Amino acid sequence: MIKQLHKTFFTLTFLLTLSQSLLANDQINLFACEPEWAAIAHELGGDRLNTYSATTSEQDPHHIQPRPSLISHARRADILACTGAELEAGWLPVLLRKAGNSKILAGQPGYFMAADHVLLLGKPSILDRSLGDVHADGNPHFHTDPYRLQQVARALTETLASVDAIHADEYRKNLSVFISRMNQAIVRWTLQAKPLLGKTVIAHHKNWLYLENWLGLEEVGMLEPKSGIPPTSMHLSKVLSQMKQTPADMIIYASHQDSHAAHWLSNKTAIPAISLPATVEQGQDIFQWIDHIVDKLTKPLS
Repeated sequence: MIKQLHKTFFTLTFLLTLSQSLLANDQINLFACEPEWAAIAHELGGDRLNTYSATTSEQDPHHIQPRPSLISHARRADILACTGAELEAGWLPVLLRKAGNSKILAGQPGYFMAADHVLLLGKPSILDRSLGDVHADGNPHFHTDPYRLQQVARALTETLASVDAIHADEYRKNLSVFISRMNQAIVRWTLQAKPLLGKTVIAHHKNWLYLENWLGLEEVGMLEPKSGIPPTSMHLSKVLSQMKQTPADMIIYASHQDSHAAHWLSNKTAIPAISLPATVEQGQDIFQWIDHIVDKLTKPLS
């Protein structure tokens, strides 16, 4: 009888230890709406996370189709990490409804919107759809500011710690490493970008507002007549007339945007048109992405 009890005890102990081991080794599935949040999640969680990005650097995150593959990944997700501030308003609600995953709905521990944790710039004084793609809470392209990336990383760490409490200390340790690396990189980037201070730019879209604010660039015109509205010949003619009076130093546009307007204006004015990756590209980390942006912006000035 005692021998049988000992055998049962050791069996239960083994099964409990095994289940705890399996739990500790199970990956957390994180569904990121954009590559920048997938990249930051990887810095914080490493191999603990199975991270999937719904979009790439060659896509406009405003306009995505909730394809079956996206729905499948969202259905299995433990954490949803998106920008918020209406950036994904055209497709995320449909995706979440079709996925039917209660763990990543608003109000749940696995629901994370980066915009909830930073101060947004460019909040419109008038909400009118005739003005183009107007975001009521402010400009959602804040991931081009490394200081705001640090704020998001801190908040995302607490979400990871809440969902995967057994590894909370690991996430917080990784956060400390990330913040330290980012602080060192900011010093390097700021020094490299010093020649950009006060330079004027024409931008295709308002997705560089935070980058301009960080590096001291002055935006003096837009290729889009209204936010999210493709450039027209009439509007480009007005921009050309403006630049003949007050030339800008450069024209910038995202690599996923149509380059025709930027190159047309560049050819007419001999002002460099610079294509910038709007987010982290495949095979890059968040540091390499910002390295690339600063390199491309400063190269014409060297």
